[in-house]
Amino acid sequence: MKAIQLLIKSLIGTIFFLLILFISAGRIDYWQGWLYGSINIISTVINTLALYKDKELAEERSKYRTGTKSWDKLILGLLVLINIIINIVAGLDSGRYYWSPQLHWGIYLLGIVLILGGEVIFLTAQIQNKFFSSAMRIQTDRGHTVCETGLYKVIRHPGYLGMIISVAGIPLILGSLWCIIPSSLSIILILIRTYFEDRTLINELNGYREYTYKTRYKLIPCIW
Repeated sequence: MKAIQLLIKSLIGTIFFLLILFISAGRIDYWQGWLYGSINIISTVINTLALYKDKELAEERSKYRTGTKSWDKLILGLLVLINIIINIVAGLDSGRYYWSPQLHWGIYLLGIVLILGGEVIFLTAQIQNKFFSSAMRIQTDRGHTVCETGLYKVIRHPGYLGMIISVAGIPLILGSLWCIIPSSLSIILILIRTYFEDRTLINELNGYREYTYKTRYKLIPCIW
């Protein structure tokens, strides 16, 4: 039941952002918007229904919980704001005023690949980590332990890597070069969030510091 409630909530959020995109475009025959929207809705359904059998995680991801870090609330709020800006800029650009030149079909295809690839990484990370919360907190009420299997054996924050890859694909799938600016800001915020979350886990979660000795890199193997 919690998974269904989370699905409804997530779909409402997805549709809200898509409405902003289409209103900014000023027309319904905006094929880039339909392409992007279809992928978003499918990804939302798959990611949410993956929690169907894990009621505790569905509950955890459905709302802010006690202990959520104040810095994470700020970052999440900024990410929502930037997401709105991304949709406005893309709609005005590729949907209404055509500020960007017409892109080659291969660029749109690359955008699809990046978004789908990022979503697969995000979904895999969510399935593999039963403490994969939507907000940063130490889940002492759920017996929070370190996840060090699957993707987490390679990097410490695969979910954020998936998010970054997906965000990188947004300007391409929407055909908006101007959209690169707010999308880059979103990626920077995710990097900042990764840093702060990693430091918090090192300081507050038992066993995480030892885990960092085995899995050295946060996001990109051999780099960071």
